[in-house]
Amino acid sequence: MRDVHIDTVDHIPRPIIAIGRDYPDGFIVPPHHHRRGQLISGASGVVVLATPSGTWVMPPQRGMWIPPGTTHHVRMVGAVGMQSLYLEPDAVPSMPAHCQVVSISPFMRSLLTEALNLPLEYDLDSRSGALMELIRHEMQQMPVLPLSLHYPSHGALALRCRRFVERPTIHERIDDWSTALGMSRRTFTRFFRRETGLSFLAWRQQACLLCAMPRLAAGDPVTTVAIDLGYENPAAFTIMFKRAFGSPPLTYLGMRNSRTA
Repeated sequence: MRDVHIDTVDHIPRPIIAIGRDYPDGFIVPPHHHRRGQLISGASGVVVLATPSGTWVMPPQRGMWIPPGTTHHVRMVGAVGMQSLYLEPDAVPSMPAHCQVVSISPFMRSLLTEALNLPLEYDLDSRSGALMELIRHEMQQMPVLPLSLHYPSHGALALRCRRFVERPTIHERIDDWSTALGMSRRTFTRFFRRETGLSFLAWRQQACLLCAMPRLAAGDPVTTVAIDLGYENPAAFTIMFKRAFGSPPLTYLGMRNSRTA
């Protein structure tokens, strides 16, 4: 089932509804929320999802879990053929209450493709119902990927973090941030970790790498992105990216044949 808005079929009494939709490059879905939880995935393009508490970046062939009632807006980088599963809030009780980017196995991708071919009001006691039940089990096995960036709740610090994301650089210093917030270095480092769950240096690196992904997916050369972020050369950026995500940037994004400079 493709190009059907969830609001028009949300009433259907099924624990899972599968919908597919194609989005062009640059498409923006304004802030909204769903009564159901949502698992999205896409074979191409990058999806950038933002909520008041953070940002998540979903590369191709991965997935993203959005809990029920979560207000979010979405930006597409590259054409995205999105597959969405909408789940009743109690369909998979073990799913977390916060957004996550997750790994999608080849088996799970096959299940998602099959689900899109089912009628919306599938028979719960048929093969279709068994397939959806299998999806519910597989959802509990999806590994979480480190592709999130959490924002603090403290007003002044949250504002500075959001401004940083607009122009990220690895040269930002703890001393500059602590001075701007009127804190000692020691107090700031403890406060920052308490607010974000990461040290300042780890958060700064994560922000730089996640901000790089949409630019790379849009076709910006690795060299340009690396220099803009403050790295001395693209090799240094690639090493840091590989250390964080396990693969060089273009391999991770499925762009092995793209230009690197």
